[in-house]
Amino acid sequence: MSGRNAPQSPPVEVGLEEFTRRKNRWKMARVVVQFIILLVAFSILLSFFFTFKTYMAFDDAAVSTEDRGFIALSYFGVDRIGDTSTLIGKEQLRRQLTELHDQGYVTITQKDILDYYRKEKPLPPRALYLMFEDGRRDTAIFAQEIMEDLNFKATMMTYPEKFAHEDPKFLRPRDLHEMEQSSFWEMGTNGYRLEYINVFDRYHNFIGEIDPLRFDMIRPYLGRRYNHYLMDYIRDKDDIPVESERHMKERVSYDYMRLRDIYEEELGYVPQTHVLMHANTGRFGNHPLVSAVNERWIRDLFPMNFNREGFVLNQRGSSLYDLTRMQPQPYWPINHLLMRIKYDTNDDLTFVEGSQESRAAWELMEGALEARDESLILTTMPEGRALARLQEGMEPRDLRFEAEMEGNAFGAQQIYLRSTPDLSSAISVQMVNNFLVVTEIIGGAERELYREKIPVILEETILSVEEDRRDAMVRENEAFARYAPSPIAAQEYLGRAETLRDTPVATVADGAEPYEGTQSFHRRSKHKLVILLRDDLLSVEIDGHTGPRELPVRLTERGSIFLGASWKGEAWSQRNLADDVYDGVFHQVRILTNTGRTGAEERVVYSSEYTGWEKTKKNMEDRWNAIINWFLKYL
Repeated sequence: MSGRNAPQSPPVEVGLEEFTRRKNRWKMARVVVQFIILLVAFSILLSFFFTFKTYMAFDDAAVSTEDRGFIALSYFGVDRIGDTSTLIGKEQLRRQLTELHDQGYVTITQKDILDYYRKEKPLPPRALYLMFEDGRRDTAIFAQEIMEDLNFKATMMTYPEKFAHEDPKFLRPRDLHEMEQSSFWEMGTNGYRLEYINVFDRYHNFIGEIDPLRFDMIRPYLGRRYNHYLMDYIRDKDDIPVESERHMKERVSYDYMRLRDIYEEELGYVPQTHVLMHANTGRFGNHPLVSAVNERWIRDLFPMNFNREGFVLNQRGSSLYDLTRMQPQPYWPINHLLMRIKYDTNDDLTFVEGSQESRAAWELMEGALEARDESLILTTMPEGRALARLQEGMEPRDLRFEAEMEGNAFGAQQIYLRSTPDLSSAISVQMVNNFLVVTEIIGGAERELYREKIPVILEETILSVEEDRRDAMVRENEAFARYAPSPIAAQEYLGRAETLRDTPVATVADGAEPYEGTQSFHRRSKHKLVILLRDDLLSVEIDGHTGPRELPVRLTERGSIFLGASWKGEAWSQRNLADDVYDGVFHQVRILTNTGRTGAEERVVYSSEYTGWEKTKKNMEDRWNAIINWFLKYL
């Protein structure tokens, strides 16, 4: 074959070579990042399964001659970042427990509690009984290091019904044995299972019996009409029991017998601490006959029972079968927890102030104030308010106020401008229960200048009652479809959901009544607020949307600037007790002059934002966490 007829190699494209090199570099970078992530994850797991520390009980010499009882805290669970409604992030947990440790709290064990009641053995002056509920694997992993560092011991509550399932989210018996061997954990129980009966949505549609997975899917559409599995008779849509007294006793007793048998088989014993789900009934169930069955089994199987939730303090006058605990929420700042403990125990706790550089500009008048992570956090007194004033001499007459308002939708976050020191005269701008309200106070007399729903200002679609009712029924059928016992049942539920979704109903535009749901105590909120005050005109923006524009005001003299927060009792909770402390969260606060010049020319009077190295460090941390979270989610 001649040379000219020989097959020729295709010409090499320079662009393709460069693309290949870039691709290989990216592959190498990705491998390195993956290796680092795996190394971090391995170190976390290593610290969980292999601990080299041992829990040291409190010194008997440190006990108090004065009987001050003990406090009990119970966390639902712990994860890495705490971005759910129930799980607290590990760093937030560390901050809370570290602060309690630094203020003198030491953990006590189940034996300490039993000796306190049965033998009148004294406890340390600040004794803490710590619990984690639901038996989650991530709780054990992320809490272990914190327990070791603080020399804290806790009780891990579990549902033995979960032991039979290969669900990696929950701890298995072998995990519980390893935790006990570490010396930082004891075992307790939330009961045999977590299930719900007699469930109605807020439109009184009967749902019946559901498990936690379905419950979480439809939770936004539920009211207060539901019971835990052991709290009542099983009832129909007309609230009539569908089981006899004999069947009820057998049903309730079955759970306790299964609990007993599984724990004895898997752990070798029945845990001593029991938490009745859900409590605060004043007895052991919603119905007297059901309560009697629960009480008999609880007293027979367990030496102690937590029957109440919402208050933290237990004293000798309490019953071992009517103990109380408080469940801190994931979004609570440290001062929220301290405020609740302080007013339950009447103890002299010190509130956290945070960054002195940022906080020094503010004079605290009521409540507690912490400057942390570019935020000013005002924590109210129980059923009260919190108030802080910008230091005298810093407040301009004409100003621009900016902040991310991150407190719960329930409650009030307030800015007072041109105020007298006693707030008898002021211009008030507040976000309260999902409304923006502007008020002018002159000589103690209030005059409302503006009031509008925040969703209306943001031009969001306002659902009618009919639309919300339809959405509730759609979601309920989707929940039953997702966890249906068979494909045929799933298709039936999905068909119902689709039919409902396509059913036309009257909208607000049609003249239908808008849905006015009462704000939940736990509903989160985040809005960027901008206030412009110049001469006798006030304007407000929320998330870039114009609210009141150039409202005329009478107060034109220079005055004080206040930040405020207030608890509002008209909100509700699906739990038996609602939290009576509120946190106003003012993130990235900036107060500037408002002279009419360009923005860059206006003088910054106060800023809580990071600058320089702090800002660079925060950005790096945020990027790093974003990378880790991405890999954990997708790889």
